[in-house]
Formats: sequence, structure tokens, C-alpha cells
Amino acid sequence: MDVKAILIWVVIGIVAGWLASVVVGGGGLIRYLITGLIGAFVGGFLFKLAGININLGHPLVNEIVVAAIGAIVVVLLARLIA
Repeated sequence: MDVKAILIWVVIGIVAGWLASVVVGGGGLIRYLITGLIGAFVGGFLFKLAGININLGHPLVNEIVVAAIGAIVVVLLARLIA
């Protein structure tokens, strides 16, 4: 991985984590990043498992939406367990 790819992952994670926090609450840059990155994996897994392919016009927007939905699922599951 090059630096550009890592920065893109970080941006996607932060934006997705922030979007998830808007929906379910929470805050903090590190928390946004962690929930967004974990959410990207969970969202990608869930969307592939369900056979859903979203097309919002730009691949980066698609990834952010999938990661945000995954982050929401992660936060809700964490709250359910805790």
C-alpha cells in the first residue's frame, strides 16, 4: 500500500465514523476513525453477503456509504452487548 491509499482509507473511516455518530451518537476523531474503519469491513461483508451493489455515481461515495452503514451496525451491536 502506498501513502495515498492509506490516506484514502483514513478519510473514508473518519467520514463514515462521523456519519454514524450523527445517526447513533458518539464523538471524537479517533472514535470516528476506528468505527469507520471497522464499519468499512463490516459493511462490505454485509453488502456482499446480501448481494447488494450500490451505485451513487462515484466509487468513493459508495465506499463511504457502505462504511457508514457498517459503522452504524457496529455501534449498535456494541451498545447492545455493553
